[in-house]
Amino acid sequence: MLGKSQDVTGSVLALAVLSALLISARPALAQTEKVLYSFGSQSLDGQDPVAGLVFGKKGNLYGTTEGGGFYDAGTVFEIATTGKEAGTEKVLYNFGSHLGEGSYPHAGLIFDKEGNLYGTTWQGGAYGVGTVFEITSAGTEEVLYSFGSQSGDGAYPLAGLVFDKKGHLYGTTENGGAYGYGTVYKLTPAQTETVLYSFGSQSDDGSYPNAGLVFDKKGNLYGTTWQGGAYGQGTVFEITSAGTEEVLHSFGGQSGDGADPSWAGLVFDKKGNLYGVTGDGGAYDEGTVFEVTPAGIETVLYSFGSQAGDGAGPAAGLIIDKEGNLYGTTSSNSGSGCYYDGFPCGTVFKVTSAGEESVLYSFCSQPYCADGAKPQREPDHG
Repeated sequence: MLGKSQDVTGSVLALAVLSALLISARPALAQTEKVLYSFGSQSLDGQDPVAGLVFGKKGNLYGTTEGGGFYDAGTVFEIATTGKEAGTEKVLYNFGSHLGEGSYPHAGLIFDKEGNLYGTTWQGGAYGVGTVFEITSAGTEEVLYSFGSQSGDGAYPLAGLVFDKKGHLYGTTENGGAYGYGTVYKLTPAQTETVLYSFGSQSDDGSYPNAGLVFDKKGNLYGTTWQGGAYGQGTVFEITSAGTEEVLHSFGGQSGDGADPSWAGLVFDKKGNLYGVTGDGGAYDEGTVFEVTPAGIETVLYSFGSQAGDGAGPAAGLIIDKEGNLYGTTSSNSGSGCYYDGFPCGTVFKVTSAGEESVLYSFCSQPYCADGAKPQREPDHG
């Protein structure tokens, strides 16, 4: 668990690196970094933006902080990216203002067609185990669903949301469900929630999903669990629209395989292959970038720790460009001794479809880690 001073530095980092990744994912990125905004620069600002960002129609960035804000329960914020207001932050909503509200949003946001924002909090709500919320363009918040309202319901949603074509929302909860190992759920526009799948129903099932989901063209959902599976080190899974689950890959079944896909979700390429990262395992036990085919065949594209100054411990998901190159972040470095005030520095990296990795940027390259450190981290559960 990070101390308070470390949290502030981490929050500076998370926005800077994820903004850079989302703004541009070209095959050849210049290795320069710009901090758009440093959290903690004003009273009652948000802290710990551990999630990714989303662009609005006018080019501004929107995200969440897990802590800070007026009630110290997290915020939804907007960052201007152009014009005279570039780099200016506005807190759109402070969580914790009333009883039954959500608190501590860990995941990012998504927009609907009308410009409203949707997300989750992993605590709070009517039953204390998390919520799904909506923030209107005017900054009004509504709790759409409080987890824990029924037997077998999910609890503690650490992941974000995805829409289907009918406007239904889908996500995962890390805990709860019929067996206590987490769920995949669906929420209708009428705010009716259905548990599509409860993990733990079979001996080699995955457990504790805390990353988001992705759809294929047929409407099937794909995601990861950070534990469970045939070897206890996590899975890649598929959930059909009817709620049937299949484990496509169980991590840890072979030498050099990854382990613990952690908080990172999946991305598709044009051929329907899935890509993601594991925070541990691989040839050097520093994490991996992996590929899983629609048939469930897994390949480790890259094992972190193969060279000095390489990244280690990737915790956030990947993005993919038109050429099939993958981009992501690691929360620390391997073998470089790169620390400042207890921070492993972390990197932005690129992995080609051929499995060649290059470090695009190493954090703490500016004095006193003014450029940020340790992109993404685990939430403070205790």
